Amino acid sequence: MDIFFQIIIIIASLLLILLVFVQNPKGGGLSSDFGGGGQQLGGVQKTNEFVEKGTWTLAGIIMVLSVFLTLRMKPETKVIEKPQATEQPVNGQPGQPAQPAK
Repeated sequence: MDIFFQIIIIIASLLLILLVFVQNPKGGGLSSDFGGGGQQLGGVQKTNEFVEKGTWTLAGIIMVLSVFLTLRMKPETKVIEKPQATEQPVNGQPGQPAQPAK
């Protein structure tokens, strides 16, 4: 299931890149290619609306699925093992710490 959502995120990202390339940063975009720079025809306006809605929709899909996949991730559980003591006490009593030689 996670792989399916990851594939959708990748496809949505690629489509978003294409839509951003189609848009013109000065407001022209596809409308200037089809209807001229100053004229706003009905079909051209709908093209701009489609590109803008598509951009917001794809960005929303990427955001929602990314948050969803992040919340589904299980935290890694690390098992910390206590180091085993390799030194034997000098005085032979296991509960007493070794005393330095005088």
